[in-house]
Amino acid sequence: MSTQSVSTDVAAADIVTERSGAVLSVQLNRPAKKNAMTSSMYIAMADLLDSAARDESIRVVLWHGAGDSFSAGNDVADFLNNPPGPGDSPQRRLIDAFIAFEKPIVAAVQGAAIGGGTTMLLHCDFVYAAEHARFQLPFVNLALGPEFGSSYLLQLRAGYLRAAEALFLAQPFDATKAAQLGLVTAIVPDQQLLTTARDTAKKLAEKPAAALQACKRLLRGALREQLVNAIGHEQENFAARIVSAEAKAAFAAFLGKRAASSR
Repeated sequence: MSTQSVSTDVAAADIVTERSGAVLSVQLNRPAKKNAMTSSMYIAMADLLDSAARDESIRVVLWHGAGDSFSAGNDVADFLNNPPGPGDSPQRRLIDAFIAFEKPIVAAVQGAAIGGGTTMLLHCDFVYAAEHARFQLPFVNLALGPEFGSSYLLQLRAGYLRAAEALFLAQPFDATKAAQLGLVTAIVPDQQLLTTARDTAKKLAEKPAAALQACKRLLRGALREQLVNAIGHEQENFAARIVSAEAKAAFAAFLGKRAASSR
């Protein structure tokens, strides 16, 4: 079986892809930054999904991160320089790509999955978490609001009370809690994480492709309109919150703490 590695044109190869048969592996490749997402990475990821959707030879996407983390969410400096508005944005392009993508996505989560690193998982079909994976939805702590459809999808999976606990308190939680919230398919030993995810991706790639995609459409079809509406409301709220005095103070405090810890 042929395997081919390809780097996207994102600066410093921040996303790397590899083909193995009918499986497209997508690796976030900023390990020094805990794979925090820049605007260009959101666009590149959206383009990869759109391209994979059109390519009949690709049947499954396997998504993982380099180094000791899955993704720390937004790259703060890039995010503050390019805050998402209520309309089109790099983040919205990726959201739309996730919603339109009808092939299975298998995610392997190690280390930190923070903010968008957690909410993006709600758009995957299989999520395997390493035993020592850690998650957090810190939006309220930063005077922001939920995104990537999490205000709708998390409540749908976990129920209102558990979703409120995760979003309101914004505290870190472990893989066991993530499974209770419906974020995780299974928890596996750290050293078996990628092997487990690859095995599932391979099994899915061997299924009848059209039937599998039709099954995904049916499972998600009834939810699509409510999800799109929720995302629109989230974007409006996020755009208003990011320019608020509350958010400016929260980010100043966050950046101050980070600068102090790096000394």
